[in-house]
Amino acid sequence: QLVAYEVKRMRAEEGNKQKILRHIKELAEKLYKNENPYPAVTMHKVQKPTEGCHLRLHQKPFPRLDEGTVQWIIDQATAKLQTAPPAVKAEKKCMVPSGPPIAAIMERNGNALANSARRLEVVRNCISYVFENKMLEAKKLFPAVLRAMKGRAARHCLTQELNLHVQQNRAVLDHQQFDFVIRMMNCCLQDCTAMDEHGIAAALLPLVTAFCRKLSPGITQFAYSCVQEHV
Repeated sequence: QLVAYEVKRMRAEEGNKQKILRHIKELAEKLYKNENPYPAVTMHKVQKPTEGCHLRLHQKPFPRLDEGTVQWIIDQATAKLQTAPPAVKAEKKCMVPSGPPIAAIMERNGNALANSARRLEVVRNCISYVFENKMLEAKKLFPAVLRAMKGRAARHCLTQELNLHVQQNRAVLDHQQFDFVIRMMNCCLQDCTAMDEHGIAAALLPLVTAFCRKLSPGITQFAYSCVQEHV
C-alpha cells in the first residue's frame, strides 16, 4: 500500500524532518493496531491483607456467600464470552494496485549508488597514483580515501586493488609509498567490525606479509610490523 499510494507523499516530505516523523508515527500506530486489534483487558488486583491484621480486635466475620448469586455472576460472564468477537482478527483480503514502476523508487537510491561508485573510484585512483609515484595527486585524494574506508565496499576495494599490485610483483615499495599503504591499511582495519574479521581482515593478512620496504642493505621491513596491533 505504501508503494502504491504514498510515493508522492514521501517525495513531498523529503527534507522536512517533522513531516517524516509524523508519517512514521502514523505508520507505527497502524502497524501496532494491526498486531494488537483488541485493547488489553485490565485485571482486577485483589489486595493482600496487611501484616498483623489478624491481631486486630474489630475483625468482622467473612460473609456467607449466596450460591445463587455466585452462579448468576458466572452465567452472566459465560454469556458475554459467547457473544464476544473472536480473539483472532479475521483477515480481510483486498487488491492493492501495483503503484508506480520500481524505477521511480530506484531513482531515490540513485544518488547513494552514484556516491558509492565515486568513493570506490577515488580509492582505486589514489592507489594507482601511489604505485605510479604521483604522490602530489595521491595526497589530494588521501583524505577522501580515509573517509571512504567507513564503508565496507571501499575496504573490500582496497584489498582487491592491493592484491592486484602484489600479483604484478610491485610489493617492494619506497618509503613514501610504504607510508601511504600502511596508513590505508591501518584505517581499513580500524573501521573493521567483527563481521569483517573473516572477510576484509583475512584478505589483508597475505598482503601485510607481502608489502615491504628496504631499510638498509639486508634489512627489510614488512607491512605487518606496522599493523599488527589491531584486534
